[in-house]
Amino acid sequence: MSKNKIQSDNAPQAIGTYSQAVSVDAGTTVYLSGQIPLIPSTMEMVSGNIDDQIKQVFENLRSVCIAAGGSLNDIVKLNVFLTDLTNFSKVNEIMAGYFDEPYPARAAVGIKELPRAALVEMDAVMVIS
Repeated sequence: MSKNKIQSDNAPQAIGTYSQAVSVDAGTTVYLSGQIPLIPSTMEMVSGNIDDQIKQVFENLRSVCIAAGGSLNDIVKLNVFLTDLTNFSKVNEIMAGYFDEPYPARAAVGIKELPRAALVEMDAVMVIS
């Protein structure tokens, strides 16, 4: 097995000892690191509005998917972390504009806090055929 780092300038740069994504299996399986709502060009958080934060996270994930040779619709597993689970309906509403059926398998987890006081973070597994 070989691991390959995936890097996109259109997504926030890693803030620690991790890659934006790593591909394995000749590049067909890609593990995407968690994305918070950072604006890639400034590395600043998008506004505190949950809708804007969710959209920015999907845009960041999309950029990493493209850098790996895929798209959001190649995601087979999506993990959503929310500091307030009452915002889960917003995730569903906004997600429908980014994905086509069949939607990925998904988990949603309520957590106490996220880096940089983000309200949402998502990571994913993508399979490119």
